[in-house]
Amino acid sequence: MNYDNLTLHTDKYQINMMYAHWIHGTLNQKAVFEVFFRKLPFGNGYAVFAGLERIVEYVKSLNFDDEVIRYLKEQEEQYDPAFLEMLRQFRFSGNISSATEGTIVFPNEPLIRVEATIFEAQLLETALLNFMNFQTLIATKASRIRQVAPTDTLMEFGTRRAQEADAAIWGARAAYIAGFDATSNMRAGMLFGIPSKGTHAHAWVQANDSEEVAFERYAAALPNQVTLLVDTYDTLQSGVPNAIKIAKQMERQGKRMGGIRLDSGDLAYLSKAARTMLDEAGLPYVIIVASNDLDENIMFNLKAQGAKIDSWGVGTQLITAADQPALGGVYKLVAREKDGELEPVIKISGNPEKVSTPGKKDVYRIINKETGKAIADYVALEGETDVVQGQKLKLFDKVHPYIYKYVEHYDTQPLLTPIFVDGKQVYKLPDLDQIRKHHQKQLTMFWPENLRKLNPAEFPVNLSPKAYRLKMDLIHRYKS
Repeated sequence: MNYDNLTLHTDKYQINMMYAHWIHGTLNQKAVFEVFFRKLPFGNGYAVFAGLERIVEYVKSLNFDDEVIRYLKEQEEQYDPAFLEMLRQFRFSGNISSATEGTIVFPNEPLIRVEATIFEAQLLETALLNFMNFQTLIATKASRIRQVAPTDTLMEFGTRRAQEADAAIWGARAAYIAGFDATSNMRAGMLFGIPSKGTHAHAWVQANDSEEVAFERYAAALPNQVTLLVDTYDTLQSGVPNAIKIAKQMERQGKRMGGIRLDSGDLAYLSKAARTMLDEAGLPYVIIVASNDLDENIMFNLKAQGAKIDSWGVGTQLITAADQPALGGVYKLVAREKDGELEPVIKISGNPEKVSTPGKKDVYRIINKETGKAIADYVALEGETDVVQGQKLKLFDKVHPYIYKYVEHYDTQPLLTPIFVDGKQVYKLPDLDQIRKHHQKQLTMFWPENLRKLNPAEFPVNLSPKAYRLKMDLIHRYKS
């Protein structure tokens, strides 16, 4: 089995729709799909776009090889052999535009736009959503954690609780994009260049004759990276006192202990008590690391209680996005070829939030020239020039369109960047440090009220009047 070939990393109905288009001769009709999500995760005020690198590598590697074709021959649909032979020649030849990784994004705006034959575009849906949904979700969770600990060291410790190996490494990468400093996962460190960090387990202490001996032997083995786990038996009665003994021994050898780690108990009380003990022993440089099912809510509360924690190991709650384990991004057809032209299409739903916005669209960030802060995101139909030329814009509420304002004297930033043109990659993927810096710069463009953890101010995403009229016209056409 070729585990690395992701061509069939798709839902079966994609292959079935491709086959139906082939049967009816419509496989080469042009289509435009857009990827977006409808609701921000975690009650947050923003999301952090991630997943593009994996999407690029996936699109480039699409290949219906012999093993894939043999598997498709076994399916109960009994695909025509000519269809399967045609799949051998499949290569993506369309256009993809996307937000760049680390960009702050919001609901109901196109984050990825795919323009290709319906045959090609249909195949991409499942994988694009899988990669974007997961990595954007984890990056957003990581950014929330960074917001409550802006100057502390953050370490991603989630591998053993992640949903399998790929989730562990790509989740570690997404967390690093959004501000984490390191990961415990060595493979993620090797693949992506993320700094790797680790201490030792309780098993190390248990495997030795005493806690003090365990600490002494560990310090002897790794004298330049000593962080001791102090809660195996009794944190304040034995763990911290024994760590202090070893720290003093290290000082006599010209070395310095890095830190102690708390992994259970009342972290606020224990960290304050441990800090006092360390300081009184003349060890103010020894930091306190905390772990144990942490997330932004627990960390926020610990800080409010005056916890003396310098570094945080965050695992399960981050890598699984435990309080909201799915983003809910969707991939919707917005235009199709008819009589040689692209015709806007709409999806009508009994759930108002699921009614799609028709037409091929671009997204622009409207920025106040004086403050440098973002005013709104503006979704316009392709070819609209007023926003590009800096003309006066009407920003109005989509649900209550009588609520509106006008903006002038603004700058614009297009959010969609060409990634593939005619099947060729035209975008050079940045390295992770460049993506991290981009994310940090993005945060400076928004007011604290948009970024805060609790009850964030809603950032407006506006349709252009032309895009809004098109949507209303198609709703009325299909409803009547």
